[in-house]
Amino acid sequence: MPELLRPIEIIRPKTIMLGSGTVAAVAPWVRSHGFTRPLVISDVFFADRIDMLGLPGRVAAFSAVKREPEIADLEAGLAAAAAARPDVIVGFGGGSAMDLAKLVAALHGTGQTIHDVAGVELVHGRSIALIQVATTSGTGSEASNRALITDPVTHNKLVANSNHLQADLAVVDPDLTLTVPPRVTAATGVDALAHCVEAYTNRLAHPYIDMYAVEGIRLIGRHLPRAIADGDDREARAGLSLASLYGGFCLGPVNTTAGHALAYPLGTRRHVAHGASNALMFPHVLAFNAPAVPQQTATILAALGLAAPAEQRAVFEVAYGYCHGLGIEMRMSELGVAEGDLGPMADEAYAIRRLLDNNPREISRDEILAIYRAAF
Repeated sequence: MPELLRPIEIIRPKTIMLGSGTVAAVAPWVRSHGFTRPLVISDVFFADRIDMLGLPGRVAAFSAVKREPEIADLEAGLAAAAAARPDVIVGFGGGSAMDLAKLVAALHGTGQTIHDVAGVELVHGRSIALIQVATTSGTGSEASNRALITDPVTHNKLVANSNHLQADLAVVDPDLTLTVPPRVTAATGVDALAHCVEAYTNRLAHPYIDMYAVEGIRLIGRHLPRAIADGDDREARAGLSLASLYGGFCLGPVNTTAGHALAYPLGTRRHVAHGASNALMFPHVLAFNAPAVPQQTATILAALGLAAPAEQRAVFEVAYGYCHGLGIEMRMSELGVAEGDLGPMADEAYAIRRLLDNNPREISRDEILAIYRAAF
């Protein structure tokens, strides 16, 4: 008799537009709902391309989103919303812009703060429509019901997880990623890979999510090197956009593990981009977990087109070689991390129980510190 499935809740955006040219669907969707006061929240890379959305009405923009945004950035976004009084918010960018758009849409006019909603299903509701338009292939934020913001006082990520953060319309147009530079393509691609891998090797892994996770890994293995080598390779860009979306599907019901827990302090302390942080940690955590999930590890490496070695150390070498071969910086010291940061970072990572408790293998604070030292 087959094993009974663990119950999970599958929440998706109400509508997903996927494919080349689908960004053109945003304006008709806004018009069809009668919205006339759009607020676009974008990162700086797309600040001068908001007109391509063709939005009707009185369009306002908040384009000061930086990588690894902090509470002050959220407050600035909320101030922009107070001035614009929007009836629809459009997140237009990578994960930082889309996460900020979620939080602004959920908090505007409600009286709640980020500290009120950090946790699971603490958002009271949302009265503003939300559109997410992804311009990178990494975070999958357009398809998830989570949003993260950094608290600069504690150096921790505040995470809101609520179905009210799910988009009404998610647009995944690979044409928007054609201008992403090779180094960013590599880092965001490994971020999407980490979402899939950490869901697949998770203590809460689920067969329904496994199919997205393994297919996402396969798509990245096939298309990421091609997109890095030739940014105009439209087939490769489409494959990565789909993989990133699948990684977003993995985040809600299952979530991530030690890889993300160890990556977060690099961003909160030293403002290392999220994708680069995850890429740096990826081979270390994959190898650490390999003894606990040997079959899954072999499947992951095979899906990437890599040989599956028998020894843990060899797993690290194969995964490290893969990331390094993509042109990713794999040393903390080259990313602005100081040796004196390692101990506090280990303390901070070890405290992220919501992720470490998902890890397939117990990991101590000293083992985290050892990984940091090996990556330094």
